[in-house]
Amino acid sequence: MSHCYAVASGKGGVGKSTVTANLAAALAQAGNRVVIVDADIGLRSQDALLGMENRIVYDLIDLANGDCSADQAVLESEAISSLYLLPAAQFARAKNLDPKKLTKIISTLRSAYDYVFIDCPAGIERGLRNVLNAGADEVLLVVTPDDISVRSAERVVQVMEAKKLSRPCLIVNRLDVDLIRSHEMMSARTVAEVMDLSLLGEIPEDTVVSRAMLRHSLFIAYDCEARNAVLRIASRLRGGSPAFPMYGCKKQSFLQRIFSRSVKEVIPLDDH
Repeated sequence: MSHCYAVASGKGGVGKSTVTANLAAALAQAGNRVVIVDADIGLRSQDALLGMENRIVYDLIDLANGDCSADQAVLESEAISSLYLLPAAQFARAKNLDPKKLTKIISTLRSAYDYVFIDCPAGIERGLRNVLNAGADEVLLVVTPDDISVRSAERVVQVMEAKKLSRPCLIVNRLDVDLIRSHEMMSARTVAEVMDLSLLGEIPEDTVVSRAMLRHSLFIAYDCEARNAVLRIASRLRGGSPAFPMYGCKKQSFLQRIFSRSVKEVIPLDDH
């Protein structure tokens, strides 16, 4: 049975597209046929994340307008078997995509793939509302552990409630273990409690993520803690129940306390 997930965020810059790409890749590596639909019309990024930016001929708008077939528009990853992409149009706007045609496209893809991930536009404007009407089984809401991201994400929840949709599952990204321990940053559990949402996953801050992006590759291809976190999320989507690491919340061992990085005090310039 196919599963369709819309991945949303209240604002840009929280890592929504990166999480989508790597989560889809993790499921593809587990033997599933997975397609990403880049629905961020005008601001596409999945092609660059997946290293396909030079291969695009047709896009989502072309497919919706009947200018090509799904086989022509959907690209297969050269790096990861069974991972596919339906790219967004780069020179168009959300109003150019007929919501009914998007719903039909998603329905068609569900019959051919085990998992369909829709990378939503950030925010709560027309692009997101079109995707929410497209028939996804569930919405995965990506936030970072700061008040601005949480407040923006709460607006997405309000939009979903207005449409009488089920509440989304939460993925908390870019957690800094040391800042959580020093009580300067909320833990993933705290964010979930504040938003009253079910926690699907927590992903730590990891320099490998940025280095992988600079190489136009996925961090799932590297041995790093962010990869481990995404693999746990993928397992949960497949019905598994791996333990949550609770970054920054568990008591440190003696050696961890000795070698842990100290948090530098932040001093306002006016105090010098």
